[in-house]
Amino acid sequence: MSDTIGFIGLGVMGEPICRNLVRRSGRAVKAFDLAQEPLARIAADGATIAASVADAVTGSGVIFLCLPSAGHVRSVVESDGGLLAAIGSGQTVIDLGTSAVDVTRDFAARLAAKGASWIDAPIARTRQAAQDGTLSVMVGATAAQFAQVAPLIRHFATDVTLCGGTGAGQVTKILNNMVLFETVNALAEAVAIARRSGVEPELLLETLSKGSADSFALRNHGMKAIVPGTFPLRAFSTEYALKDLSYALDLARQVGVDPRGAVLIETVFREAIERGMGDNYFPVISKLIEETAGST
Repeated sequence: MSDTIGFIGLGVMGEPICRNLVRRSGRAVKAFDLAQEPLARIAADGATIAASVADAVTGSGVIFLCLPSAGHVRSVVESDGGLLAAIGSGQTVIDLGTSAVDVTRDFAARLAAKGASWIDAPIARTRQAAQDGTLSVMVGATAAQFAQVAPLIRHFATDVTLCGGTGAGQVTKILNNMVLFETVNALAEAVAIARRSGVEPELLLETLSKGSADSFALRNHGMKAIVPGTFPLRAFSTEYALKDLSYALDLARQVGVDPRGAVLIETVFREAIERGMGDNYFPVISKLIEETAGST
């Protein structure tokens, strides 16, 4: 099979990941996106621009997908002239996005019927980590598949974990995000209480980072977003956070668990969206908590 890498989806995370593959893998990369600006930038780095999804798939041994949701993945896979129509025996698709587990397993079965492989490998950490090549990737695959693709993934990730068979990567990532969202909400509540109690939020989080309340969320989402009140539009939005949380809630229901904390965060996200914060970086829920406190 060809050493060429196909790459579909040059968004906030996809573009820097693709750039690292271009620069570090030593392989030819064919990239496709509906937006022309990231295509132009990635071409300047040395990638070939694919004319379509099918063009990105054809002749590529491995095809990476980095798309916003399961809906976008389904569109790329099932559309006329899409991935499923173009894929052939021996090719491997690696989905870097967060998708529903049942959708992942369905796609894996459909590709297997054509002699191809589907690997779920959702990514975690920040856009800066994507740029630096220090992402964490949770992989659902067989041991043999993992051995094949892990060296490629390590061009943009420092932590690559085999979580189990097909869908296990998605299960792990979905739960990662559920815990993150609940932690960010706790931080937002703590900051609001501290501010109204005469303790500076920055001092609070710096102090918490030295003790048992320390976390990645505290040092990144707390200190870099909640404390300065920085919630940009081109980041992981509240809408996307709600989408990922819905996967966790669906999964919990399927296995008979009542995730009361996650259900609360769903309510918080929906209220933030109703107040016009859906496109903002999701720690903007701290603004919602402050506004709600101000109205009591």
